[in-house]
Amino acid sequence: MLLAPSADFMLARALRSAEGAPVGDVFSFVSSLYFRGKLSYAEKFGRARPGLAAVFVISQGGGLLRPDEPVTVARLQKWAEVPIHQDNPHFTAPLVRHASELCDAHDAHTRFVLLGSVASNKYVVPLLDVFGERLLFPREFAGLGDMSRGALLLRAVREERELSYATVAAEVARTRSR
Repeated sequence: MLLAPSADFMLARALRSAEGAPVGDVFSFVSSLYFRGKLSYAEKFGRARPGLAAVFVISQGGGLLRPDEPVTVARLQKWAEVPIHQDNPHFTAPLVRHASELCDAHDAHTRFVLLGSVASNKYVVPLLDVFGERLLFPREFAGLGDMSRGALLLRAVREERELSYATVAAEVARTRSR
């Protein structure tokens, strides 16, 4: 619906324009509950807390982006050609490069919170390689599906309650030992 040439709502028009539309808005439209929950939670707790880095979005071949970075239809179409897999350098190289720059720009006490599934290696492997023990995820995510995680994040924002975190490395080790 968003990419339909006949779509006449503001986000679709912005996406088709030369300036593009904010990637956070585009992803929120495509995956409303889950991504909206991620973005709301990250904006609430990711910027105002000492020791946390700013908010970034993982893209499908463009590495890490700020949510307000504009994307166009052409850029989205290029990303659609990139298989998301930890062994695909077209996906991992920009992700690792941006994550490394982010890691280098922050002190050793900064933590990086992944608001995504830690059950899939596609994000976890490259991010663990860069952030190691500094890569965290909400403990409450364990065993939840996308929609449940999105609802949990939105509820936490509404209640102004930051979730508790665990290291991704420990979770990966725990699940592999099963």
